[in-house]
Amino acid sequence: MKKDIHPDYHVIKVVMTDGTEYQTRSTYGEDGATLNLDIDSKTHPAWTGGGQHLIDRGGRLSKFKNKYKGFIGN
Repeated sequence: MKKDIHPDYHVIKVVMTDGTEYQTRSTYGEDGATLNLDIDSKTHPAWTGGGQHLIDRGGRLSKFKNKYKGFIGN
């Protein structure tokens, strides 16, 4: 393994959106740095299941529904 080509891998503190925190090892920042998350698994809709509705931007959903309204299930 080559010397001095790998990033520094050290301990940092991660603060979740609800204020809980944990320590992990990372290449982020410097040793002892704090990473404050804006989005995490406790708040993001991909994990919480929230916000599951279709947004019709530019009428694309309407065009799709009109095009296929004669098929089964419509």
